[in-house]
Parts: sequence; structure tokens; C-alpha cells
Amino acid sequence: MRPINYIILHCSGTRASRNFSGDDIDRCHRLRGFSRAGYHYYVRKNGTIEKMRPEDMPGAHCYGHNKDSIGVCYEGGLDENGHPGDTRTPAQKRSLREIVRALKQDYPQAKIVGHRDLSPDLNRNGIIEPHERLKECPCFDATDEYADVELLPQGYSGNL
Repeated sequence: MRPINYIILHCSGTRASRNFSGDDIDRCHRLRGFSRAGYHYYVRKNGTIEKMRPEDMPGAHCYGHNKDSIGVCYEGGLDENGHPGDTRTPAQKRSLREIVRALKQDYPQAKIVGHRDLSPDLNRNGIIEPHERLKECPCFDATDEYADVELLPQGYSGNL
């Protein structure tokens, strides 16, 4: 298995009022030249977790970090006017926490970050400040949101 240093959270960059399925993600990524969807998991508004690519296959979701990360994307990320916003439904929040916890069980050394947190640190102060972000994705602070994620009990056999 490849080393996993990051669990990277993303949003699909679609309006909360529109449906955008895993098949839609796959189609868009193939049009961009990828062999398949670049994320490993996709969380729909109803909380359904769709497996998009095997974990042992590098992703195509965060330039410079695909080889050592698992990509998790949620449906949404834009408000009704097309502006970045935390549009996660309660079901998505529960499912995202579930998948992040399960991934931390498998990759306890992995750091949980948002795609935006891996933007270049232009002023080299060690902090990715809002003006340095290449994008707002995932439209919330993933590191802070999941700072309390604990490893699951020994013998956990949840399904992802």
C-alpha cells in the first residue's frame, strides 16, 4: 500500500440547489483527461457515500499530493448565487465524519486537511491565509472540524 499522509476534503463546486452525482463527477473528470473520477469517495446530499476509486490507486484531486493522500468530496460547496459556502446537509456532515473517522483508523498518521489548505504559502509564514488560497474548497475549515476525530474501537468492521 502507498503511504497516506493526508486525508483531503473537497467540495464538488456545485450549487446546493442542484444534484450532482458520482457519475457526473466521473464524467467531468474523464472530460478533463483523467482515467476516472479523481476522488476516492463522494458524499451525496442525502449522506450516501459513493466509492469512486480504490484507495491503493493515487487520486487526481490535489496537485502535488495525489500520491500520498485519499480524496473525499462532498456534493455542493456553492450557495444559490454560486458563491462559496458551507452547504453540507446534516446527513452529509454525519457521513463525512463517519468516513474521516474510518480513514483515520486505516491511516492514523494522516493529517486531515481541506484542499484549500494545500495552496502555496506565498508569504512563507507557515500559514495558508485566505488571500493565498487557490480555491475555497471545501468551504469550511476541515482541520478544525475534524480535530476531535478519534480512532474507532479495535475490531470495527464498518462498510465504506
